[in-house]
Amino acid sequence: MARAVTTRRKALNTAIAWAIGLLIFFPILWIIIMSFKSEGDAIKAPLDVLTSAWTFENYGVVQERSNYSRHFFNSVLLAFGSTLLGLIVAVPAAWAMAFVPSKRTKDILLWMLSTKMLPAVGVLYPIYLLFIQLGLLDSRAGLVIVLMLINLPIIVWMLYTYFREIPGEILEAARMDGANLRKEILYVLTPMAIPGMASTVLLNIILAWNEAFWTLNLTAAKAAPLTAFIASYSSPEGLFYAKLSAASVMAIAPILVMGWFSQKQLVRGLTFGAVK
Repeated sequence: MARAVTTRRKALNTAIAWAIGLLIFFPILWIIIMSFKSEGDAIKAPLDVLTSAWTFENYGVVQERSNYSRHFFNSVLLAFGSTLLGLIVAVPAAWAMAFVPSKRTKDILLWMLSTKMLPAVGVLYPIYLLFIQLGLLDSRAGLVIVLMLINLPIIVWMLYTYFREIPGEILEAARMDGANLRKEILYVLTPMAIPGMASTVLLNIILAWNEAFWTLNLTAAKAAPLTAFIASYSSPEGLFYAKLSAASVMAIAPILVMGWFSQKQLVRGLTFGAVK
C-alpha cells in the first residue's frame, strides 16, 4: 500500500514538473514556429498559424538585412569579456570576505546586493554623459565594464557562498608550506571551487548575453550585440512578427545550446555545498 502511494506521488510530481517545464518552454516554442511562417500567416489565429505553410524565407531576409555575424561576435565578446573581468575583481573580494571577514562583511554583502534593486533608468543619464566624456559610447570596452559592474554583486555573492564551504585549514596548511596569496588563490582555492566557479561563469554569461537595457541605450551600431539585432525589427510602421521571431531564434539559439550542454555543470555548481 505504501509503495503504491509512493509510486502515485512520484508520478504526480513528474507530471507536474513536465507541465511546468512545457509551460515555461511554450513561448520559445511559439517563437520558433512563428519564425517559419510568412508575415501574413503570423498574425492569424493560433490554429491557423499552426496549419499554414512553413517557409525559411524569414531567415534569409534577416541574414540579408542585418549583419548577424557582427552582432554575434559582439555578444560573445561582451558576455565572455565581462565575465572574465568580473572574476578578476570578484575572486579576491570573495576570498577576503570568506576567509578574512570583518564586522562589516555582512553589511557590505547586503549593500552590494541592494544595488541590484536600483532601477537602471535612474542612473542611465549620468552614465550616458560619463560615457560621452570618456569616449566610451558605442564601444565594446564601455559595455564590458557596464555589464561587469551590474553583475558583479551576483558574482561576489555566489563565489563567497562557495568559498565559505571550503575549510580554512586547507588554506592555512598551504601557507605553512610557503604558498603566498597568489598561489593560495590560484593553486589551492580555485581548483577546489571549480564547480561553483563554473556555475557562476555560466550564469554571468547568460545574464550578460540577455542584457538589453544597457546595450540598447549605450550602443548604436559598432558595439551592438544580438539584443540590438532583435530590436531592429521593431519599427514605427509596426512589428514584423515573423522576421522578429526569426531574429529572436537566431539570437537565443547559441545561449540555449550552451545552456543545454552545460546544464549538469550548472546544477552541480548551484548545489555545491548544499549536501554535506
